[in-house]
Amino acid sequence: MERTKYQAIIEQRIDEMKPGSIFVTSDFADIAPTAAINMSLSRLTASGKIRRILRGIYDKPRFSLLLNEPVAADPAKVAYAIARNNRWSVIPMGDTALNLLMLSTQVPAVYQYVSDGPYKEYSYDNIHITFRRTSNKEVTGYTYKTGLIVQGLRALGKESVNDEVINILSRQLSSEEKKQLLAEAQGTTSWIFHYIKEICKENSE
Repeated sequence: MERTKYQAIIEQRIDEMKPGSIFVTSDFADIAPTAAINMSLSRLTASGKIRRILRGIYDKPRFSLLLNEPVAADPAKVAYAIARNNRWSVIPMGDTALNLLMLSTQVPAVYQYVSDGPYKEYSYDNIHITFRRTSNKEVTGYTYKTGLIVQGLRALGKESVNDEVINILSRQLSSEEKKQLLAEAQGTTSWIFHYIKEICKENSE
């Protein structure tokens, strides 16, 4: 296939994406060789159609009419794109987990994730993302919801978990998700599992 055809097909795929979408070089591996993909993305970046966020990570900019400028790429989407690009399993931790679980309204200063990959830090547009290595079972052994709740409880700490926290978390889970959480989290720290059992009681309100 000629290089111009590679370019056209890659551009068409990006045209079909929603503004704000994050993608990685390997997302186009079914279309062209890596060198041709990189060349096409470089041209589209130069034209302003896409942005290079980090090495191998791009977005289709979302424009803010209010600010009259492109919006910064979503940190969570960027984090998962990095993980996908490196074939890591990741789960939000710390203030990032608390924010996602509606246990904190504070925007994280650093978006933190536990990972089965190496310790890494990334920055773009004054946004900071860190990946901290943890035991493999704490990442790959959990579904997203289980891992998020375990990390959220860990971030709060044993002394800060109260009835309000338990009720907030309980309301976010369906009956099936509660069963799954109970089954998956049995091997976690004893005090965390104690609170998970409270969260999973069907009469929690």
